[in-house]
Amino acid sequence: MTTGCKTTTVFLTILCGLVLIILGLTERWPSWAWPALAVLLIAAPALALKIAGHRRGSVPVAFEEHITAAPIERTDHQVTRVALPSRWADYDFLISATVRWYSLDASRPGRVLNPAGLAAEAVLDRARAITEQREPSRVSLVQHELSGALSSLLPDSTGQLQAMAENVRLTLDEHDQERLDSLAGVRKDQAVWEHQRKYEQSKRKYLGEDVLKDTGSAVVWWLAKNDEQVERTVEDLGLLARLTSAANDTDVPERLRDLIPQPREEQDGQVPLDGQEAPSGRTPTAADHLADALNALGFEDADTQKRLLAKQFADAIRDQDQHETADDLVSRFDPPAAFTPVDGEPPDSIGGATRPPSGI
Repeated sequence: MTTGCKTTTVFLTILCGLVLIILGLTERWPSWAWPALAVLLIAAPALALKIAGHRRGSVPVAFEEHITAAPIERTDHQVTRVALPSRWADYDFLISATVRWYSLDASRPGRVLNPAGLAAEAVLDRARAITEQREPSRVSLVQHELSGALSSLLPDSTGQLQAMAENVRLTLDEHDQERLDSLAGVRKDQAVWEHQRKYEQSKRKYLGEDVLKDTGSAVVWWLAKNDEQVERTVEDLGLLARLTSAANDTDVPERLRDLIPQPREEQDGQVPLDGQEAPSGRTPTAADHLADALNALGFEDADTQKRLLAKQFADAIRDQDQHETADDLVSRFDPPAAFTPVDGEPPDSIGGATRPPSGI
């Protein structure tokens, strides 16, 4: 019986006693009735308390154990820069975290004496299962993944405690991070170089297999470049024929040779420089045809674009195993920068104009 029930029983007993006393005085009870009334007032509360105690019964065992059980004691342990494997060999993650745990049954025999070590092992095993499947270049993303995966209390392999981790920090060794940054830069540079190489190959293929495939293709291309100026294109037919023959390392077709202007004679039998015609009596070479075509297209001798275009033709011809012709084009339009000074003129200039750098 609770304290409230006891208080209520006493109050009712006193109230009933006062009512009976007033009734006895009013009715003028005999003298023997008063001792009987006193016994009744004392025995009634005692009997009520006894009956209530039997009805309540004993306290359940589980409830008593719950009341007397000691509160769960939570503890923690700090791990710092522990190496965990990544998906790449020799590149380890370094983890730091606060490990927390509590024992599942501290009273059973053979319980662990170093729960911190067991909890740290359980947490690191869970972390390792994740990191060994992740690339080290994604260290920030993996850190957030571990923070979520280790935030739950899970039992260890022995079943003696449950462990979790918080304040998870994941890093890489400083030198490993520098190597990864360097590798990323190399991969980016390689990707750019691959795109440039494919662009140059596509351009050479376009010139060699489409634009300069034959004279007809070159004429159509020239019309498109000159806004359909038919008269000018007709005047340049011979030059386009020579340009096409030079690109394919073939002779100019017989039907187009009458359109080719006759080469001018050179004094002293010297080999013509860029922009000059071949000496009379000598068969024009691919370099001669290309020189005339570039001159007709309006390129100046010192124009860097002229030398660049000639080099692209040489590369296209070299892809067709015409190495001698390609070398001839390179030596013709990109000769070594070795000239003899005249009248105090600097070695790197001709006629007062600075020579463009070679190798473009």
